[in-house]
Amino acid sequence: MRNLKEIYLTVMLLLGSMTFSFAQDIKGIVIDLKNDKRISEVEIKNLRTNQQTKTDAQGNFSIPGNRYDYLSLMVRGFDRDTAFIYQELGEINRIYLIPDKTTIQIDEVVVTKITDSRIAREIERAKNNSKAVETSQTKGGLRVSPSRLFGKDAKIARNAIKILELEQEQRFVDRAFTDELIQSLVPISDADLPLFKDKYKPSYEFAKAAVKEDLTAYILVSYAEFKKLKK
Repeated sequence: MRNLKEIYLTVMLLLGSMTFSFAQDIKGIVIDLKNDKRISEVEIKNLRTNQQTKTDAQGNFSIPGNRYDYLSLMVRGFDRDTAFIYQELGEINRIYLIPDKTTIQIDEVVVTKITDSRIAREIERAKNNSKAVETSQTKGGLRVSPSRLFGKDAKIARNAIKILELEQEQRFVDRAFTDELIQSLVPISDADLPLFKDKYKPSYEFAKAAVKEDLTAYILVSYAEFKKLKK
């Protein structure tokens, strides 16, 4: 018979091994959006746990956390930003920062690289740049500016809004229509999952208005149709 001390040590070792096995890290690289160079000494904080770390000389970092955590990133010379982690923890997150006070030309390639919080700020900035109505205390209050309404900068700003809002909507849908949710509801294989998601990806309007039951019903009905098409 083991004495109480031996039993206690055994239990503590088991608990320790369990804790270790469930410990997970968010890994990534922080990169300068302007030139694709890696950024060292970036202060990274998990906003859920308050744990902190810094990127190494190659811009790499690893910090304890879970999928869907938020990380704040701060380093001198760059805009402070927040990144939402929605990739699998085994994947390397590439997080792009924008140099402080830098104006970026928005296009589809750039938008896919910037964080959610930066997208929101750029949408607000683009909307302000596209406004045709100006407020002036010295020129009689509100007035319409033809140059802002029809000018090149206004056109660029309006195009940027479309690109930014589309990316924002797609990210919202991706976070609702996840692999985990789909595979928890239907017996779909890993090989068929990408095809199913591509064919039955819901609209932003539906995903935004849907509650969990709506999304569940949508996936079940879509999968039934998907099986028929596969036969």
